[in-house]
Amino acid sequence: MSPPPIDFFTWATPNGRKISIALEEMGLAYAVHKVDITKGAQFTPDFLALNPNNKIPVIVDPAGPEGQPITIFESGAILIYLAEKTGMFLPSDQRGRILTLQWLMFQMGGLGPMLGQAHHFLVFAPEKIPYAIDRYKAEARRLYGVLDKRLAEVDFLAGDYSIADMAAYPWIASHQRQQIDLAEFPNVARWFSTVGARPAVAKGMAVP
Repeated sequence: MSPPPIDFFTWATPNGRKISIALEEMGLAYAVHKVDITKGAQFTPDFLALNPNNKIPVIVDPAGPEGQPITIFESGAILIYLAEKTGMFLPSDQRGRILTLQWLMFQMGGLGPMLGQAHHFLVFAPEKIPYAIDRYKAEARRLYGVLDKRLAEVDFLAGDYSIADMAAYPWIASHQRQQIDLAEFPNVARWFSTVGARPAVAKGMAVP
C-alpha cells in the first residue's frame, strides 16, 4: 500500500515553490492546499494551528517519524526533513552534509530575506523610498556576486545538485523583479538554466 500523501499548505511564492520542487524531485505524493496570503488566509485560526508564525509553507506528513503524523513549518526545516525522509539530495557523509546545509542557510538567512526586501521596495511598497530601494538593490547585487563566484568553481551550490539549489532557484527566478540582469552573472545564468531545465523543477514552479 502506498503511503498517504503529504498535505502541503502553500501559495505562489519562492518559499512555497522550494517545497513543491523538492516534493516533485523526490517523487513524493502530496496534496496541495492553497493558502491565499493576498487575502489573509494565513491568519485564520486553522492555519495558525499549523504554524504559529502565520507563514507558508507548511507540510503535514501522515507517515512521519515512527509512523506518526508530523507538522513542519519553515521551508529550510521542511527541505531537510524531506531529504532525510527520502535519503535524497542531502549527502550522508559529514563533509558533504555540512557543505549542503551551509549553502541552504545562505539562502535562508541572506538570499531569501534580502531579495524579498528588494521585491517589496521595488514592486509592492505603496511609497517609493529611494534609500530602501538603493540599499536592497545593492545587497541583491552583492549576493548575486557571491553566487556567481561560487558557481564559477562548481556546477551546483554544494557540488552536486541538492536541496540548497532547490532553495535558491525560486528566488533567482524572480531576478527581473530585483532589477538584476543575469548576463552580468554568467555562472548564475548557466546554473539557472541547468536547474530550470529539470522536469521536476518546472512542475514544482507551477504549484499551486
